[in-house]
Amino acid sequence: MIVKKQIEISNEEAQFLYGIRDENLEFIENLFGIEIFARGNILTLKGESEKIEKTIDLLYEILKNKEKKKLLTKGDILLMLEHKKDKTEVNQEKKELNIWINSKKEVVIPKTPTQKKYVQAIRKYDLVVGIGPAGTGKTYLAVACGIEAIKKGYFQRIILTRPALEAGERLGFLPGDLEEKIKPYLQPIYDAIFDLLKYEELRRWQERKIIEIVPLAYMRGRTLSNAFIILDEAQNTSFAQMKMFLTRLGVDSKIVITGDITQIDHPLSSTTSGLVEVQKILSNIKGIKFIYFTNRDVVRHKLVKKIINAYEKYYKSKNENRTILQNEKNKNG
Repeated sequence: MIVKKQIEISNEEAQFLYGIRDENLEFIENLFGIEIFARGNILTLKGESEKIEKTIDLLYEILKNKEKKKLLTKGDILLMLEHKKDKTEVNQEKKELNIWINSKKEVVIPKTPTQKKYVQAIRKYDLVVGIGPAGTGKTYLAVACGIEAIKKGYFQRIILTRPALEAGERLGFLPGDLEEKIKPYLQPIYDAIFDLLKYEELRRWQERKIIEIVPLAYMRGRTLSNAFIILDEAQNTSFAQMKMFLTRLGVDSKIVITGDITQIDHPLSSTTSGLVEVQKILSNIKGIKFIYFTNRDVVRHKLVKKIINAYEKYYKSKNENRTILQNEKNKNG
């Protein structure tokens, strides 16, 4: 199948890659039997899907080595292609799990078995729900996969959202403009992006609307096509909000939902968590994948895992005591 994909590189990378009168691009075209069109720092690749994927992989391999060489030759390209083939044969499974960012972070590697399943699921399914405790990489890996997908030309934009629960419907009463009002509630998403992308690249993406960070309340009424969409802190959505968000999914789009059902901030008496309910409603639908993280997947400071275990032990003991008291009350009742 003939496909067309775009990738964006920096001006410095373009100068290194293209060669004199774009001779390196022409050489790569002939190697893979595809067409490459260069317009500034935007490359458009046209050809068979598998060949396009191999070409994009080689281009990123070349750009990874640009600091080591002042001038890129055809011999260098051939050596990198052979080296890439060797690495692929030896470490195919490991390579497939790597998330290539080629920016502030060159690559993100999932560390635990569940994280690896999560990355595989994001790449395979159109709707993935990651549920588990803090520090397991749910949001970070989703953002990394989104950036990689944009750079490989799979989607035109990445949209990141989360409920601004603490502000409720009172955002308008907070001081400052819209960005100042919502930024505190979206800061964890910003933190992940700042850790992955260079500032100049992030600013360019924001200016071109390639990346959009919005509170969930502002998603109503939209249809999101050709987009990689991430809903963070989904445990704080209501039943109605979750339904609204899921129905935003447009053509050629992907949704990743993340949350921790042990940290629901809704008053239990008034609102049911949309993340809790969605497990019952969507669990048997083909094309949707649920990934469950545990304390073993925590990759933050070693104390975080101990803190989570301590809280779980406390709540377990509390619930057991409550059950005992209730049973005694029923006996005496």
